[in-house]
Amino acid sequence: MRIEIDEKSGFCFGVVKAITTAEQLLRDRGGAVWCLGDIVHNRVEVNRLEKLGLQTVDHAQLPTLAGKCVLIRAHGEPPQTYRAARQYGIELADATCPVVAKLQERVRRAWEEMKGVGGQVVILGKPGHAEVVGLTGQTNEEAIVVETVDDLSRIDFCRPVCLLSQTTQSLGLFNMIRNEILKRAADPAAVTVHDTICRQVSNRNPHLKEFAARFDAVVFVSGSKSSNGKALYEVCREANPRSYKVEDASELRAEWFAGLSSVGVCGATSTPKWLMEQVAEALAHF
Repeated sequence: MRIEIDEKSGFCFGVVKAITTAEQLLRDRGGAVWCLGDIVHNRVEVNRLEKLGLQTVDHAQLPTLAGKCVLIRAHGEPPQTYRAARQYGIELADATCPVVAKLQERVRRAWEEMKGVGGQVVILGKPGHAEVVGLTGQTNEEAIVVETVDDLSRIDFCRPVCLLSQTTQSLGLFNMIRNEILKRAADPAAVTVHDTICRQVSNRNPHLKEFAARFDAVVFVSGSKSSNGKALYEVCREANPRSYKVEDASELRAEWFAGLSSVGVCGATSTPKWLMEQVAEALAHF
């Protein structure tokens, strides 16, 4: 059976930056590093870093971390996290993805502009997602987060609107939301649109369609918490109905591949390359 790993799958550069920062801090500090939330939405990679000493904490634990080094992951954090760190004497290691950091600044500027004209900031994103929490924090929680066309009922279309997006959202969905807002707006000229989707992520869709279609079956490796993983897996399934999603090699089933001559292995932007290699190695033994 021919097995091929997609060379374009795996960590995006924002996640690489966060993981590299964590590894360097762990070496420098002998494992005394805390991370605010899972450093990446991949259980296996989180477990690897925890074995090196990284400890995952939540916001409620910040008051107990005075004098400690706390890592901000690629998803970014809202302003109140930085204020809390100063209040409790926490040393922050900021590994916010540069694309996300730039988006936070753009959202903050948009909010100031919309306040001046009585408008609204609308963000296409998943409510509660770490990146979205960081974005809405730039607007004092006044931004309207929409996930589907149905959510547009929360917008006052008689007022100006500024539309932005979580970096990992679907470009197709963003265009659909934009068109619907323009259609419903009392004054389309009062609608401002900023396409803030990360192309390193969105450009994977057409490549993944082509990759998945070349094989008898596809194994998509991703953590269960990864929103990006869920979206990219659906891209694989549309291109190849014999696509299977696993977190690691232990979830593979031999019957999935009986009689097949080729299998492609790919993954999310939160999936480490070494994990895809482990899955490919396990497939080779079937």
